[in-house]
Amino acid sequence: MSNLTKTGALKNSELKQFRAIAHKLNPVVMVGSHGISDGVIGELDRALHDHELIKLKIAVGDRDLRDTLLAELCHRAGATLVQRIGNTATLLRRSATPDPRKSNLLRAL
Repeated sequence: MSNLTKTGALKNSELKQFRAIAHKLNPVVMVGSHGISDGVIGELDRALHDHELIKLKIAVGDRDLRDTLLAELCHRAGATLVQRIGNTATLLRRSATPDPRKSNLLRAL
């Protein structure tokens, strides 16, 4: 794993649980060849606020560019990278007041 996957305070058991929850999720945010725009950041922020744990797809050709874009997205959204496999990444940002009907973390319990 690269330096991009530093997860801070998350324990391995938590990462395993988050990956298991995310396995059944579909990507809700997609980044295309135009890169990161204000619309992408807005949608990412909304999705993380509502769902806390999401998948996103980064459809750019170069691996280094994908890693750079993913690092910038995590930084700008205040999210933690849980996992990246190919073009798909799983991000986590806990909400202070999660909605039990929308949160992927609460619905999974």
